[in-house]
Amino acid sequence: MTMTVHASGSFEVKLAALDPADEAGGVTLGRMSLDKQFLGDLQGSGKGQMLSALSAVAGSGAYVALERVSGALKGRRGSFVLQHSGSMADGQQHMTITVVPDSGSDELTGLSGTFNIRIVDGKHCYDFDYQLPEPS
Repeated sequence: MTMTVHASGSFEVKLAALDPADEAGGVTLGRMSLDKQFLGDLQGSGKGQMLSALSAVAGSGAYVALERVSGALKGRRGSFVLQHSGSMADGQQHMTITVVPDSGSDELTGLSGTFNIRIVDGKHCYDFDYQLPEPS
């Protein structure tokens, strides 16, 4: 039986434009690199790419991203990939971030779960509810 475990902490993120933005019809398409450092129950780094679409209406847009996370999750070492999908309309944000199935390696093989991002007083925090088989 696999139980859901909770992990939490903070992270710093750096975004960098990879291509010039493409603007047409009031919508700007962009591609950026992600570079993160995780602290807390997840210790390590995240590297990935993000595609975004920002409309001419303030507070409306969407993004998708893939991010490889490498490090240790509550002491278990390995890597895994997060799939991001988010949208915002009228300033209301909806975001889904999940572990890509079968992307876990080493001691994180079999990892699944949902990753949530919170921004508190300008600081990025995460809550990660995950399942991981017991080590053999």
